[in-house]
Amino acid sequence: MPAAFLGHGSPMNAIERNRFTEAWRAFGASVPRPRAILVVSAHWYINATAVTAMPRPRTIHDFFGFPKPLFEVQYPAPGLPELAEEVSEVAKPDYVGADHDGWGLDHGTWSVLVHAFPDADIPVVQLSINAQKPAEWHVAMGAKLAALREREVLLVGSGNVVHNLRAMDWKQPDAAFDWNTRFDTDARQLLAERPGDAAALMEHRDYEISAPTPEHFLPVLYLAGFAAATGVGAGVLVEGPAYGSLSMTSYTAGPDCPPPTPGGPGAAAVSTSLPPEDSNI
Repeated sequence: MPAAFLGHGSPMNAIERNRFTEAWRAFGASVPRPRAILVVSAHWYINATAVTAMPRPRTIHDFFGFPKPLFEVQYPAPGLPELAEEVSEVAKPDYVGADHDGWGLDHGTWSVLVHAFPDADIPVVQLSINAQKPAEWHVAMGAKLAALREREVLLVGSGNVVHNLRAMDWKQPDAAFDWNTRFDTDARQLLAERPGDAAALMEHRDYEISAPTPEHFLPVLYLAGFAAATGVGAGVLVEGPAYGSLSMTSYTAGPDCPPPTPGGPGAAAVSTSLPPEDSNI
C-alpha cells in the first residue's frame, strides 16, 4: 500500500473540478483498495499526538466566508477504532492518545477524499500534528507509520508545500513567485532523492516565507518518512503553483503507487470561485 501527500489548497477544491482534483481522483482509482485511510491533516495541529477513535467521525466545516454549498458537503466515512490502537502500537515509545469524541474529519481530509474516494465507504482515521515536536520527529513518525502498509492502511498527508496566504496575488491564479518556485523545486528533488533528510527543508533559505506557519508544510514530512522507510523516493502526482504564494504539489510514495497524472505538470487555473481574501484556508 502506498502513501500520498495531497496539496489541498482552498476548501473550494471539494466542490470544483480542476487538474488537482482530477489527479486525486486518478490516484484513488489507481491504488489497491485500502482497508482504511490514515490522514495527517494540516488542520488538526495541536499540542499533543492523538488519533481519532470514534466509529462515526463527524464532517467538520472548519472555515468561514465560503459559499453555502461547501458547508453542505458531508463525508460520512466510518471510523475504525481498532486502527487507533494499531497507530498507538507502531508509534511506541511515543504516546498517541485516543480521541473518542473531540474531533472528526476536517476539510484538509474530506476536501481531497471526496475526489480520491468519493463513495466514502472506506474507514478514515485522522492523526494530529503535534506542534511541540521538531521536524525530525515528524519524519520519524512517518517512518513508523510505514509499518501499517502491511495492514492495508493508506497513509495520506494533506497540506501545502508552500502556504503563504498573506502574499497571495489574486490576479495570478496560475503563477508562482521566484521564492515559491525555488522552494518547491528543491523540495521535489530532496523528496525524490533523499526523503529521509526532508527535515532539512525547514533550514532552506525560502522556508520562512514559504511556510510562515508550519502546519501546512509538516504533513509532507510524514510522506517523507514513509518513503525513507520503504526505500522509494516520492514522485510528483501533480505540480501545484497557485496565486504566487501557494504550491499544491502532490506526491505519492511506495512501490505500488500509480504513475504521475498525464498532463499533470504545468500551470493551470486552480479555481473559478475565489473565497474572500480573509477566509480561513
